Amino acid sequence: MTTGRLPDHEQRILDEVERALRRDRRLDRRLRTGRLRRRPDLSRVTHYRPHVVTVGVLLAVSITLLVTGIVTSRPAVIWTFAAVWPLTLFAVFRLVCRWTER
Repeated sequence: MTTGRLPDHEQRILDEVERALRRDRRLDRRLRTGRLRRRPDLSRVTHYRPHVVTVGVLLAVSITLLVTGIVTSRPAVIWTFAAVWPLTLFAVFRLVCRWTER
C-alpha cells in the first residue's frame, strides 16, 4: 500500500465520517473518560481561580468544624476538619495570589 494521497471520492467519504464522529458527543465523552492516565493532570489545579464566596464558605465550614471538634472531640468531626482545612488554605492562597497579580 502506498502512502500517497487518497482519491477525491475516498477523501470526501473519509471527511464525512470524521465530521460525523466529531459531532457524536457520547462517543467523545467515552473516548475522553476511557483513557488511562499515569499521572493526574495538575494543570487544572494550578489554574484554579476561586471566588470570594467559595473561599468564604470554606472558611466558615472550617471554623465551624474546628470549634465543633474542640467542643465535642468526635473523631469524625476532627477528620472532616482535617480534610477541609488544606482545601481552605489552598483556596485562600490562590485567591490572595490572584489579588496580588493585578
